[in-house]
Amino acid sequence: MKILDRYILTTFIKTFLSVFAILYFIFVLQGVWVFIAELAGKDLDVLIIVKFLFFYSPKMIPMVLPLSVLLASIMTFGDFSENYEFAAMKSAGISLQRAMRSLIIFIVLLSGISFWFVNDVAPKSEFKFVNLRRDIIHTKPAMAITAGQFNDLGNINIKVDEKTGDRGQFLKNVTLHIKSNSGFENKTVIKAENGELATDDGSSILQLHLFNGNYYEDVSPSSNSNVSSNKLPFAKASFDKYTINIDLSQFYNSDEAKEEISNTASMMSVKQLQYTIDSLETSFNNEVKSNFDNLALRVNSQIVNQIKKTDKEIVDEAKVKPIEIEELVHELSRNKKIQIYKIASSNVESIMFSTQNNELSIFDKEKSINRHYISLYEKFVVAFSCLLMFFIGAPLGAIIRKGGLGLPMVFAVLIFITYHFINTFGRKLAQENGIEPFLGTWLSTLVLLPLAIVFTYKATKDRGINSFDNILYSVKEFFKKIFNKKQQQNV
Repeated sequence: MKILDRYILTTFIKTFLSVFAILYFIFVLQGVWVFIAELAGKDLDVLIIVKFLFFYSPKMIPMVLPLSVLLASIMTFGDFSENYEFAAMKSAGISLQRAMRSLIIFIVLLSGISFWFVNDVAPKSEFKFVNLRRDIIHTKPAMAITAGQFNDLGNINIKVDEKTGDRGQFLKNVTLHIKSNSGFENKTVIKAENGELATDDGSSILQLHLFNGNYYEDVSPSSNSNVSSNKLPFAKASFDKYTINIDLSQFYNSDEAKEEISNTASMMSVKQLQYTIDSLETSFNNEVKSNFDNLALRVNSQIVNQIKKTDKEIVDEAKVKPIEIEELVHELSRNKKIQIYKIASSNVESIMFSTQNNELSIFDKEKSINRHYISLYEKFVVAFSCLLMFFIGAPLGAIIRKGGLGLPMVFAVLIFITYHFINTFGRKLAQENGIEPFLGTWLSTLVLLPLAIVFTYKATKDRGINSFDNILYSVKEFFKKIFNKKQQQNV
């Protein structure tokens, strides 16, 4: 490797690793804020939290890697241009393509590594992350009971004076207020000396065992009773052990949690996705054909059955000589026709209802197939996006001739926001069957590809540098004039 190639490659790698580390930390920290409600206040071990973040962090790679390549490219080539190193290279007969040669090889290798990562490492990490998150969510209701204050668990308000045990399952001095069905009145109060929380793996029922307590319930007198309005009767009972089952399904109804747990496509490799897509498409085609055949058979059989009930002779004649359904109806009397049409109208409504349900089922299957296609194509998009961002950032850095984290950061953020917005829009549209999954996943790269071609062409031909400088100079002069006017007005 020549000295120049080694110098350019070393400078780029140092910048890339620094930018990647900073952005990776920022994106992981953003994930902590997203899931802070699931981690805080649960007495989780430090090891559990570290594992949670460790399994969550690989899903940030598809976002951090392209942005890091883009920003590192702009900063590196911007520094070269700002320090007139490119001018020295060009005076020695070294073109931009020649200067980028070693970096192109590095980016191609980086793209291959990124594809391996999102294909082999990220799916396994996603699987472990979803299962770990589900376990943490499962412990949420038990850990949500804070000692010394009332805690809301569905239609139950519970207060305990003290929690003990490795999971805080043993309770002392328990007070419960159970709301009525209307949800506005607390007519039942239970007090117990001790309690214990118990739940089985995979179960949505939390069992609360209470020991040595009393049960109080207000009794609403009927309108016909002779009880004085000043007297409020109630029922009281004591118990040695009393068990309450609390339904925890409401704690699992988070839309985000449902989406992540159901989106198993993100936990598969390319080979697994191809096999699953083939199975899903076969099942989908069979269901569509089955629905169509059942609908046709149902319509014809219902009409024939009604004709059988009204005129058996015509049906017997049809067995000897095949005739169309229209001819069978034509042979009937007017009253029988009216009767058949009324029954047929009712059958049509039933068939339409069944058809709508079938359409919803088919649409859900289409969304599932699209989701798997999107996961399949995204693995290739991530690898290609590294190349795309390099061919946008490197020539753009040579054009703007600014290094550091100032102007390059502004351009990198604007380009990446555009890329991420188009990518998210395309994925959502493809998942809802608005466009083909291939186009939806590749839409952002197809939109930005002309930008990479134009920047590379202009930087190679030394075009656009002066005009870009003129634009920057005009913007600076514009703000200077505004600032000077404000100063004069203040004076």
